[in-house]
Amino acid sequence: MVDQNLFGQCQIPTKALTPEGNICGEGAIHAVDEFDWGSCACDHGYSSTCLGLHLQALYTSIVQVRSIRYHDIASELRDRVSAGQLTAGRLLPSESDLSREFGVSRVTVRRALEVLRDEGLVSARQGFGWFVSSDPVSQTLGRLGTIEEQMQASGLEPSRRIIDFAFEKATKRVSKVLGSEQVLRVKRVNMAGNEPFAVVTVWCPFELGKHLSRHDVETSSFYNLLKIHLGGATQTIGADAATSEEAELLEIPIGSPILRCDRVTKDDSGKAVL
Repeated sequence: MVDQNLFGQCQIPTKALTPEGNICGEGAIHAVDEFDWGSCACDHGYSSTCLGLHLQALYTSIVQVRSIRYHDIASELRDRVSAGQLTAGRLLPSESDLSREFGVSRVTVRRALEVLRDEGLVSARQGFGWFVSSDPVSQTLGRLGTIEEQMQASGLEPSRRIIDFAFEKATKRVSKVLGSEQVLRVKRVNMAGNEPFAVVTVWCPFELGKHLSRHDVETSSFYNLLKIHLGGATQTIGADAATSEEAELLEIPIGSPILRCDRVTKDDSGKAVL
C-alpha cells in the first residue's frame, strides 16, 4: 500500500498519461490511498507498463500539489503585506511557525519566502530571520556627485580600497540595464579618513571600460575617467541589513541596519553607462 501520510487523497487519471491514449483503455482513476499494487482497473489487468504509468502519474501529481502549495502560501503572505497586517521592517513569523500554520514543511515555506524575496517584498537577515522590506525611495538626479565629493564637503578625507577588478560576463540584470553582455566590474570600499564608509560595486560596459586599469579606478572616479557626456541618473534608496560579507568590509556586526542605494547613470542620449 502507498504511504497515506505522504500522499493523501490525490486522484490520478491514468489515461491522461498514456502516450497513444489506449494503454489504459478504461481511463481508470485511482485514489492514491487505496491503490492496489497487485491489480489494475484497466481493461488489460496488471502490467509493468501500466504500473510505470501510474508511478509517473503519482510523481507528477505530488510535484504539482507541492508547486501549487508554495505559491498559495506566497500569495497569502503577499496579501497580508498589502493589507498592512505585516508592515515594513517587521520580523515575519519564523519558518517553523509558518510551517505549523500552513501545515507544510519548512522547505515549502522557504520556497514561498524566496518567491517574495525575488519580488522585493521580504529580505532574509542572517541570524535574525525574514523581514518585510522597507519601501524604497526613488529619485532622479540632475546633478551627478560622487561619495568622495560628499565626504569632502563634510570635511572628511576620502580614499578607496579596491576589492575586485574584473572583466566578466554580465548577470542578466546588469546586462538588461546596460545593454552589454561583457562588463567591467569594480568592487571597492570607500573610506572616510581611516574608517570604512561604503561598499560600492560599479558595472561598466566593456567598450567603455576596456582601457581602464585597477590603478585608474583606485585613484579617480568613473565620472572623471569616462570620456563621455553624462546626462543624469536615477537612484533607489532603501533600508536593509548588512550581510556577513558587507559587515566584514564595513567593520560592523552582521545584520546591522544599512542604507542600500542602486544608481543607474546615463549619458546625454539616455543610454545607461554605469
